[in-house]
Amino acid sequence: MAVAGSRCALVIFTILLMTAVASGAKLSNYYYYRTCPNVESIVRNKVNQIVTADRGMAPGLLRLHFHDCFVRGCDGSVLLDSASHTAEKDAPPNFGSLRGFAEVDAIKATVESACPGVVSCADILALAARDAVVKVGGKYWSVPLGRKDGFTSSLVEANSSLPSPFSTFSQLVQNFAAVGLNAKDMVILSGGHTIGQAHCAVVIPRLYNFNGVPGATDPSLDPTFANLLRTLCPADEPLTFVGQMDATNGTFDNKYFKAVQSRRGLFPSDAALITNSFGRRVVSIAAKSPGSFSKDFGISMVKMGNIRVLTGAAGEVRRLCSAVNSN
Repeated sequence: MAVAGSRCALVIFTILLMTAVASGAKLSNYYYYRTCPNVESIVRNKVNQIVTADRGMAPGLLRLHFHDCFVRGCDGSVLLDSASHTAEKDAPPNFGSLRGFAEVDAIKATVESACPGVVSCADILALAARDAVVKVGGKYWSVPLGRKDGFTSSLVEANSSLPSPFSTFSQLVQNFAAVGLNAKDMVILSGGHTIGQAHCAVVIPRLYNFNGVPGATDPSLDPTFANLLRTLCPADEPLTFVGQMDATNGTFDNKYFKAVQSRRGLFPSDAALITNSFGRRVVSIAAKSPGSFSKDFGISMVKMGNIRVLTGAAGEVRRLCSAVNSN
């Protein structure tokens, strides 16, 4: 009976696997089961090497996936180069601040050595984001796979689609709703800032002449924290790195939400999370419960990773992440 049961389970698993891969309509946790069975360990090992060498690459890889998905969906379009400098990576929200392109190329090369022409750059971005978070203290979540790479990358679309760090709560909700994510997803995914880094350019408008008033500071900032930020960000040094976005910068935890509650969020969009009753409630739960935040973050990351994905013949598997295939 045990043998028969095992065979039955194997048959069911095989049918599910073949259906998921053949349909091309949905992502699957088993997409590369036959074609590249070790892809997750290959990506994880490479990400671990990268983040060990430079811990700042953890937020870089997470942000790269985020910025990919919010423009044209999770199709690897953020990785494409443009001779005319009109690709997503050339847009002001990305240019000079988005990190990880060379690292993704290195991961892709390692995957190609094992499984040539099989694993998309879009899937590598999704796996690398997860593995980077786990490497710096976050909890594991399963990443459904099977995305194909897109053919187009647009600076104009990046400018209009990416959330701004100066957004209000309602603007953030609208921005996330445009890609199928709800208000809770927005607040929870903002928690990625727990490992984030920031330039003073985003902070300076809150510290000096706020809203055009000479000498004014954003009243939503904790005064003691504002004084500290002024020492880190002189008014004439917008390119300086502030560094930490919460008390345990570089470690993925729920301390970001505690900082937001204490009016110590760096971005105006961080402060905006507690200007709305629903936002305050989600922030409060995440601040109280690391386990709740970790679980919700994984759920929202999977939802984000499903935004407008290309499957089947709708896309391709690029040989190089920075260029569409010549054929």
